[in-house]
Amino acid sequence: MSADTQKMQTVETTVLPIVMAVSFGHFLNDLMQSLIPASYPLLQTNLTLSFTQIGLITLVFQGTASMLQPLIGLYTDRRPMPWALPAGMLLSGAGLIMLAHAASFAMVLLSVALTGLGSAIFHPESSRIARLAAGMRPGFAQSLFQVGGNAGTALGPLAAAWVVMARGQLSIQLFAAVALVGMILLMAVGHWYNQVGAARLQARKSRLKAAVPLPAAVVRRGMGLLIVLMMSKFIYSVSFSSYYTFYLMEKFALKTEEAQVCLFIFLASVAAGTIIGGPIGDRIGRRRVILWSIFGILPLTLAMPWLPLIPTVIVSAISGLVLASAFPAMVVYAQDLMPKNTGMVAGLLFGLAFGTAAIGAAGLGVLADHIGIIAVYKICAFLPAIGIVAFFLPNPRITH
Repeated sequence: MSADTQKMQTVETTVLPIVMAVSFGHFLNDLMQSLIPASYPLLQTNLTLSFTQIGLITLVFQGTASMLQPLIGLYTDRRPMPWALPAGMLLSGAGLIMLAHAASFAMVLLSVALTGLGSAIFHPESSRIARLAAGMRPGFAQSLFQVGGNAGTALGPLAAAWVVMARGQLSIQLFAAVALVGMILLMAVGHWYNQVGAARLQARKSRLKAAVPLPAAVVRRGMGLLIVLMMSKFIYSVSFSSYYTFYLMEKFALKTEEAQVCLFIFLASVAAGTIIGGPIGDRIGRRRVILWSIFGILPLTLAMPWLPLIPTVIVSAISGLVLASAFPAMVVYAQDLMPKNTGMVAGLLFGLAFGTAAIGAAGLGVLADHIGIIAVYKICAFLPAIGIVAFFLPNPRITH
C-alpha cells in the first residue's frame, strides 16, 4: 500500500471518540448558555424587565457570538487553535457567575456578553475539528456534534425549573462547575489534534488541492439562498426558545415550572431532529433535507396558534423535530460549497444562527410589548413559507 493511499484512508476514517468528545463539549457549553433564556421569567420578576429588555438580553448574548464566530473561524482555518476551546468554556462559566450576582439590567447584559464570547470561541473551532474527524461521514459527524448542543439546550429549562426557580438567581453560579468538566475534556481534544489531527488536516488539504473548485457564481447563489433559509428557520426557532414559556403562561394560564417543562419537550424534540438531519442528508442529499424540514412544516406552524394546550405541545414538538433536521444539513452543504474553509463556514453559519436569533428575539420582544405575545405567534406561523426558496439551491455534487 502506497503512502498516498494510507494518507487517503486516514482522512476518510471517522474518529468517533473525538466526534463524541466535541459533541459532549457542545452539550456542556450549550447547557450553560441555555440557562440564560430559561432564567428569563426569574430575571423579569427580580429586575422588573419588559419584553423589549428581554429581547435586548438575547440580542447582546447572541449578537456577541454572531459577530465574532465568522472571524474566529476564518482565523482558525489558517492557524488552528484547539487549545482555545478550554478558554471558551472558562469565559462561559465566568459569565454565569456574573449573571448569578447581577443586580441591574446593565450587569445582566455584561454577563451574557461574556458568555457569548465563550460561545464565539467554542463553536467554529469545535465544528472544524468535528469535520476533520468525520472522514467520509460529515453529515453524521455534524449531527452528532450538534445534538450535543441541542441536548444541553433542552436541559436548560429543566435545570431552571428544578434548581434556579427553586433556589433563586444565585443558584445559577452552581452550573459554572460544568465549565471545569468541559475544560478538561477539551484539553484532551487539543492533545489529539496535536498528535493526530494536524496530520489529517495536511492530508485533507493535499486532497482538496487536486479537486476542481465550484464556480464562484454557484457558491454565491448557494450561500445567499442558505442565508435566507436560515433567517426563516432561526427567527421561528427563537420565538420558542425566548418566548414559548410566556406564550403558554398567558394563553393557558400555566405556572412557570409547567411552562418550562413544555419548553423542555420542544427542545428535546429539537435535539432528536438534529441527530436525524445529518445522516439522512448523507443518504438522500442535503438539499432535500433543507427543503422539507423548513417548507414542509408550514401546515403545522399555521395550525399551532389555534390549538388547545395538549395539541399545541405535540404539534410544536413535531415542528421543532422536523425543523431542527435542517441545520446539520445546512452546515455540511455550505462546507461542500467551500471545502477549503470549513472553520470559517461553520463560524459564519453559527454566527448567522446566533445573529438572526438575536435580532429576531429583540424584534419579537418589541412586537410582543405592542400587540401581545399570542398575536406574535400567529405572525411567526408564516415564516416557514420562506423555505420554498430551497428549490433553487444548487447541487454542489453535480456543478463541478
